[in-house]
Amino acid sequence: MVIAGAGMAGVQTAVALREQGWRGAITLLGDEPHQPYDRPPLSKAVLLGKADGSAFDIDFAGLGIDLHLGRPVTALRPEEHVVETAEGPVRYDYAVLATGAEPVRLPGSEGLPGVHLLRTLDDAERLRPVLAAQHRIVVVGAGWIGAEFATAAREAGCEVTVVEAADHPLAGALPAEVAAYMTGWYADAGAELRTGARVASVTGDAVTLADGTVLPADAVVVGVGARPATAWLAGSGVALSPEDGSVLADERLRTSVPGVYAVGDCASFPSARYGTRLLVHHWDNALQGPRTVAENIARGEAEGVVYDPVPYFWSEQFGRFVQYAGHHVDADELVWRGDPAGAAWSVIWLRGTREPGAGRSAGRLVALLAVGRPRDLAQGRRLIEKGALLDRERAADATVPLKSAVL
Repeated sequence: MVIAGAGMAGVQTAVALREQGWRGAITLLGDEPHQPYDRPPLSKAVLLGKADGSAFDIDFAGLGIDLHLGRPVTALRPEEHVVETAEGPVRYDYAVLATGAEPVRLPGSEGLPGVHLLRTLDDAERLRPVLAAQHRIVVVGAGWIGAEFATAAREAGCEVTVVEAADHPLAGALPAEVAAYMTGWYADAGAELRTGARVASVTGDAVTLADGTVLPADAVVVGVGARPATAWLAGSGVALSPEDGSVLADERLRTSVPGVYAVGDCASFPSARYGTRLLVHHWDNALQGPRTVAENIARGEAEGVVYDPVPYFWSEQFGRFVQYAGHHVDADELVWRGDPAGAAWSVIWLRGTREPGAGRSAGRLVALLAVGRPRDLAQGRRLIEKGALLDRERAADATVPLKSAVL
């Protein structure tokens, strides 16, 4: 067994294989020199100097996992059952692709001093002194990572300006009518948010916008998204999505090449629950997917299981705990629960149904966003898993528990 990638998905696959009774050799290949670590603390405790790292507390040797650090994979040669690395080939009977995602860079910014990304432990450690010096920082991108970094930078006392090309924050994840209430969070925290602001150029000491505005900066942090790290699979026969470059895994997380699986940020999978292919770049997917891969490998095809989770993620930003479960599309009906101008509220997305007896007031719960309402999230996630139908009027009453709105 060879696992390419020693992030959350790769590590959890190795551990899950042992838990499933896999007795064969396991080789885990990581491209970074550090002991495998968890990523969420990078934008929080590690960045602020409250923790030195976030290494997993796993006894790799005790589990019989052969860990190779600083050994990036460079190619897959299925005809020879080989994963190629800079230090030579590694043969496999089964291979798991868990190389994650890599941050999108702004054109012309690579290698510029003062321009930073926040994806790895080294990135966080380079940014620590920037925050400690209370520098003037421009953040490009008001997505999840941009908001979390801006939160940490303001906590450290930095002057922060966030620029976003879209007309509202979290444009790739939430509709404008929801994200509009998050816009004020930046000002409340003392950060400036500029939306509809396209970047024309970046240097180590300034960001120039398309309208000619120049924003001086002691440091620039780029958080404009990530893409699956799959370029190394070129010519391997592993089918990749032409849209996003993800490995096109099937419902059991198998790739188009026999004996090769894919998991985590590098892979998309078909969801029968939502009737579409999902690419989920979040921690929970990198935790849950490996269990399916391990079970399918250890138990064999006859006893294999299907991977069709309810996607889940969370974010801590500007003193608020934000959670999301499920998957919604523009056609789904948005229903508010609580006052979005307040400290605690949520929204749910209902999908219309024509099932007998459902009635016009019903909708199937497909997604939920909770701000400071963890009970809504916990109940909603379980209801989404069950495919529950909710009464729209009761679901819109924030005093009614979601589970009590089920028809």
